Amino acid sequence: MENKLAQNFKFFSLIKFAMPTMIMVFFVSLYVMVDGVFVSRFVNTNAFAAINIVYPLFSMLFAISAMLASGGSALVAKKMGEQKNKQAKQYFSLVVVSSAIIGLIFALICLTFIKPIIYLLGSDDSIFNYCHDYIVPILIFAPLCILQMIFHSFFVAAGKPKMGLVATLTGGTTNIIFDYIFIALMGMGIAGAAYGTIVGFFAQNAIGFLYFTFKRKGTLYFVKPSANLLAVVKSCYNGVAEFIGNLSIAVTTFLFNIEMMKYIGVDGVAAITIILYAEFILTSIFYGYSSGVAPIFSYNYGSKNTYQLKNIFKISMTFIILSSVLICCLSIPAAPYIIDIFSKGNSHVFYIALKGFFIFAISFLFTGTDIFSAAMFTAFSNGKVAGIIMFLRTFLFLSLAILLLPLVLGVNGIWLAVPAAEFLSILVCIFYFFKYKKIYNYL
Repeated sequence: MENKLAQNFKFFSLIKFAMPTMIMVFFVSLYVMVDGVFVSRFVNTNAFAAINIVYPLFSMLFAISAMLASGGSALVAKKMGEQKNKQAKQYFSLVVVSSAIIGLIFALICLTFIKPIIYLLGSDDSIFNYCHDYIVPILIFAPLCILQMIFHSFFVAAGKPKMGLVATLTGGTTNIIFDYIFIALMGMGIAGAAYGTIVGFFAQNAIGFLYFTFKRKGTLYFVKPSANLLAVVKSCYNGVAEFIGNLSIAVTTFLFNIEMMKYIGVDGVAAITIILYAEFILTSIFYGYSSGVAPIFSYNYGSKNTYQLKNIFKISMTFIILSSVLICCLSIPAAPYIIDIFSKGNSHVFYIALKGFFIFAISFLFTGTDIFSAAMFTAFSNGKVAGIIMFLRTFLFLSLAILLLPLVLGVNGIWLAVPAAEFLSILVCIFYFFKYKKIYNYL
């Protein structure tokens, strides 16, 4: 059975192949935001703040999931490109089992020390119960949270991105419906948001389990896992960039909150939370595209198809640059409508967020290239370079910008932190593009 990753892609056929993943990531971004929308509208602002307080734990779950998903799918796609299909299936099964076990271990550790962890993240007594009621159910079902991204990445690696989209849309729609039922109709408060998310996890993972169990004629399906634990280590190494990127979100969110409390107060924290939600939505196209084409890079690298590597890289950079300019231009007039979802147009928080967004939007010119670069090097199994790019972009440059720019520019420095970090990161990406062009032959 011919793998769809082997086809000769043109501009529109490549976009068409990546489109389900782009839609998927956008929808994931949307329904991650849904908890915040329902809680802010139907509970109260303290509960909304609580979600932001415990979000670093969510970020760590996503970090583990993204690491294993991207690193594992890169390894499996490369094996398929080398025509080692049996080994690819064994590694796929191993990654799935290992991901569930790692999720369970993470949950047990966090639940054992949940009270001090919540306070360490910045909670006080007034919102502790909100934090506890939201994050504990999520942690109990942590393996499902991790597996949802794992299954989607392997749907793409198997040449079935539309199945990944179906699974994600099913999970997201289920989440939204049950958020409404649990919070708006049943009055379960912030716990209802957690349970709605969990039901969505169940729905999405059910599709993944059923497909890879019973679709035995596909390029990937469950077999007896390989006992080669080095494959798990290799997957983690390959996906270290995604791990660093998601883990850094936890740290930088904490720093943003601290700085906003210092300069503006609680309204400032609410405003930066809204902007970060908006960023998640608007940059989802970059994450989706990069994830969608990554297995194609891995496959053609494994099959040594230099012509196709050059072709895919050229198309990708064209798409990323055009999308970056378009999103930056469209985001500014859309800003009031996005912010109004969380905060009414006549509120103090609304005006703080709107003013900040006009500065923050500069970052969209650079973000796409930075995200794509890390994903491409991950696809080449070069976790070192991908990790360096992601570490500098999401942690070092951003942390320094958050801490230093406000000393000179005040609150405007906080809004400029992300644009500054993304600009510095794109210089690093350009350096690595030229350094490795003869090794991977994409230029």
